[in-house]
Amino acid sequence: MTSTDLPTATAVPDHLDDVAAALAAWQPTARHHLEELVRIPSISAQPDHADEVRRSAEQVVEVLRAAGLEHVRLLELDGAHPYVTGEWCHAGDDAPTVLLYAHHDVQPVGTPDRWGSAPFEPTERDGRLYGRGTADDKAGILAHASAIRAWLDARGALPVNVRVVIEGEEEIGSPNLHRFLATYGDQLTSDVIVLTDLVNWKLGWPGLTYALRGMADATVTVRTLDQPVHSGMWGGAVPDALTAMSRLLTTLHDDDGAIAVPGFADDVRPMPRQERDRLEALDTDPEQLRAEVRMRDQVRFIGDPDRSLLERLWMQPTITPTGMDVPPVAQASNTLLSEVTTKLSCRLAPGQDPDRAMTTLRDHLRGAAPWGVEVEVELGERNRAWMMEPGGPAWDAAVTALTAAYGREPAALGCGGSIPFVGPFSDAFGGAPCLLWGIEDPASNAHGEDESLHLDDFVRASLGEALLLAEVADRADDLRG
Repeated sequence: MTSTDLPTATAVPDHLDDVAAALAAWQPTARHHLEELVRIPSISAQPDHADEVRRSAEQVVEVLRAAGLEHVRLLELDGAHPYVTGEWCHAGDDAPTVLLYAHHDVQPVGTPDRWGSAPFEPTERDGRLYGRGTADDKAGILAHASAIRAWLDARGALPVNVRVVIEGEEEIGSPNLHRFLATYGDQLTSDVIVLTDLVNWKLGWPGLTYALRGMADATVTVRTLDQPVHSGMWGGAVPDALTAMSRLLTTLHDDDGAIAVPGFADDVRPMPRQERDRLEALDTDPEQLRAEVRMRDQVRFIGDPDRSLLERLWMQPTITPTGMDVPPVAQASNTLLSEVTTKLSCRLAPGQDPDRAMTTLRDHLRGAAPWGVEVEVELGERNRAWMMEPGGPAWDAAVTALTAAYGREPAALGCGGSIPFVGPFSDAFGGAPCLLWGIEDPASNAHGEDESLHLDDFVRASLGEALLLAEVADRADDLRG
């Protein structure tokens, strides 16, 4: 296999053609490693899958060793899923150090019978590899491995020092990240951080993400009775918990679907004109967005109608019920429910203080309780949004590398999702620039049924990362300046 076997539209510089050829030649091995990882149901949110998360970490150790990294090991913290780290640090003290991040844990599968193939059996259809974790984020691990292996196969060395950390708890909000940094952070110090856990703008059009929403959650329990009672005997005078919960949830949004909790969004960062122009330049097609999420024909978009769809998706907060403990329809009985619990997932916009926002939400829920019912609110993990201004030597290096790998300049993107890792790691290393690398495309359906990875775009993303290492090396003085 040679660089001519790479996907079309790549424009690899002549002096890096050997690296590109080596990357292309390693792709069958990368595909094998990816499929082996996808077969492991490393669902960090489910305690009964803890052994599988550990097995996934052990498999990542093998992947990083196969890539040529040294000192590869599991890093353990009590009560946490394992991290995996490795390094190659022979480029010299004058060379920059790049930290490569991905995560090996995955989301639950949702409804298995809605998948076109078994969630943990990787299956190729029409140039896409289907399976839970194919895109989010086991492909990110193999993008790192491919870039490293390409340099070692082509030249026997990397142009920069490289450290790799693969997390096992990203999908549950990285609850042990601060402990991890306090324990191991001095072993991971770097000048640039690369995270392969983001979405490109479109298929074949790369993206660099400069903004992430924060994340928080709350568990809300409504109680009306000490026990369920007969709905015929008592219905009409005695309130049930499900009706009370339904009324409580309706207070969270107005008729447009915008957040209606007083004060919740008061500290959202105003969007500068330059940033608004940047979003408008992406020329969003509402019909394409509808198609990407498979929205039903009669369903309308929600949120403040005075804000663009991208602003609503990337720069505004959300409050979303994501689960409720009630009897399923098949097991329903004619009773008034005494207790109902709902999980609320919140995305926090740039500028918001997570503690203030969630305290405001808790006070609202308690104050809006209908008919004097008991409302208990337990606040969970939370983290701030993250932003950087597009530009600087690391950003410019990424733009050059991605333009060569895809044949077009990357779009500067926001992301409605959250990666708790980004802010703390950047802060821990003195504000090191973070490059949020697209590995998915809008059709990947990460977190949903039929998650998939576009195989050609995966190769482009891996190639871009290999080229990035050279571009960072060329900008060593600027990075340190």
